[in-house]
Amino acid sequence: MIKEILKILENDARTTPKQIATMTGLPVVEVERLIKQAEEEHAILKYKALINWPKIGEEQVWALIEVKVTPEPEFGFDTVAGRICLFPQVRSAYLASGGFDLLLVAAGKTEHEIADFVAQKLAHIKGVNGTETHFVLKRYKEDGVILEGMEPIKRQQVVL
Repeated sequence: MIKEILKILENDARTTPKQIATMTGLPVVEVERLIKQAEEEHAILKYKALINWPKIGEEQVWALIEVKVTPEPEFGFDTVAGRICLFPQVRSAYLASGGFDLLLVAAGKTEHEIADFVAQKLAHIKGVNGTETHFVLKRYKEDGVILEGMEPIKRQQVVL
């Protein structure tokens, strides 16, 4: 039952225990207990709102940064990744396969701020061998939500 509760909260973190109880058929006190337990066990890490910042006049620049790293003996990529995660510009960091090792999602107020972060901070970390930055020009969908301005494509029905 905890998986069902977590899926509900992942879809909408504002869903109340009472609403979840109605959806799952569990008593409210049991839902509250399971949520508290999930928080204590770090199954729930954070409650999040997806904000459309341009809608309120607050532009943000997003970038995907590929990072090539030399893994450290006994620790692999974890030590370098841990250092990189400390920077506030880094929103997400992933170990990835392919032509690079880490994939970062970074955000800032301007492209210049992101470029400075890469050149002045990221590139100088011991173990970082190279970076490639891709600026996000437009976001269409995030966390399963189609962002404003994206209408579903309506296809004309073909009659045979």
